[in-house]
Amino acid sequence: MKSLLNSIYLSTFLVLLVAQMPVAAQQADKVVVTVKTERDHAIYKKDEEVTFLIEVKDDKGKALDWGKVNVVISEDRYRTIQSFPLDVRGKVLKVVSQLSRPGFLQCEVQFDAGDRKIKNKLKPSLAAAAIDPLQITPSREIPTDFSAFWDSQRQLLAEIPIEAKMSKVAKHSDKALELFDVQLASLGDAPVSGYFSRPVGAKAKSLPIILWVHGAGVRSSSVKKYPGFLSMDINAHGIPNGKPKAYYDQLYGKDGRLKGYPLFGRENRDAVYFKNMFLRMIRAIDFLTAQPEWDGKTVAVIGHSQGGYQALVAGGLDDRVTFIGAGVPAGCDHTGMLRKRISGWPKLVPMQKDGKPDAVIAENARYYDAVNFASRYHGEAILSVGFIDRTCPPTSVYAAYNVLKGKKSIINKPAMGHAAPAPVSKAFYEALKSHIAQLKTEK
Repeated sequence: MKSLLNSIYLSTFLVLLVAQMPVAAQQADKVVVTVKTERDHAIYKKDEEVTFLIEVKDDKGKALDWGKVNVVISEDRYRTIQSFPLDVRGKVLKVVSQLSRPGFLQCEVQFDAGDRKIKNKLKPSLAAAAIDPLQITPSREIPTDFSAFWDSQRQLLAEIPIEAKMSKVAKHSDKALELFDVQLASLGDAPVSGYFSRPVGAKAKSLPIILWVHGAGVRSSSVKKYPGFLSMDINAHGIPNGKPKAYYDQLYGKDGRLKGYPLFGRENRDAVYFKNMFLRMIRAIDFLTAQPEWDGKTVAVIGHSQGGYQALVAGGLDDRVTFIGAGVPAGCDHTGMLRKRISGWPKLVPMQKDGKPDAVIAENARYYDAVNFASRYHGEAILSVGFIDRTCPPTSVYAAYNVLKGKKSIINKPAMGHAAPAPVSKAFYEALKSHIAQLKTEK
């Protein structure tokens, strides 16, 4: 049965495979609900039918023939397209939908046991399909004075001496590396703060650079052990490293000064919190490229989530960057609502009571949109994207990926939410090694 829905979005119809199961009600200690697309890669064309497969079983793997599932079909959660209940009948349920523009179609399934009791509390099960994702375009054009604004910020930074303060960390496990706790003067009231490592006895002009940048939250820098690199991990806030956990918890706690930091200053283009975070990356690169051991070629910036945001920004802001690894990047397409689609974390632009975005903040957000930085980057990039990521939605990630100018690749993970699993990190590192090898062949 096919039913036509409102607007340009889609038509949805349901096909139920009715189970040939006994009528007698089953009991289940636990219930397991899975949903996935019929295609493993979960990539479709506009107006092509997308089939979601829903299975409900007990914890022994036996199909249930009682209860209901409540199904919500949405365009990457920005707007609900249809919601409906389905009876569980002991076999696979099929829900078939389609989307008439590039984007992501998400299916959320919640089991309803009715009056019966089950022992596990179920969260919604999710699946999503990519609809012509390589055709997703930015919600707005880049501001005409975008380059002028950031050039002026970099000039202000350049006027500040680096004044590196380096404290050698004597107690660490890898004696082949020298490790330093480093602070560097930067723009604003916080320095660059990170751990810097270099191989003992490294020769001049022999080592590539990796700058590691952090996801959201408040924490110390980490020690990254990469013996073949000049490696530096900086925390996002320019705060001291190596403090007890309670120190960072207090900064980010209910009354902490960094609680809610992603939205600080968004009413004023010059006061947005991310401005100085981004400039601290540039200052870290200033420091790293000044080291005599740098090979003079490779500068990689790698991070996930907010770190992925920073990596994209670094690529667009500093032409010394030759490689970025941006896992499930945040900060993409802040003004997605202008195209009636979802925006990335941190949802910088609020909606007003009249259903329109705050005009001032929407304008300021354009200068901090990872999409606009990505459009200026010509180096190599590798990204990852989770199709069911509800923090950094895939629609926003592809808006950034599609405008990258250089060699690029993206790791599609249809069943992944907001995560940075080991295989993705390994793929980033392998891509970086290939990048370094390629640069060595170039004069």
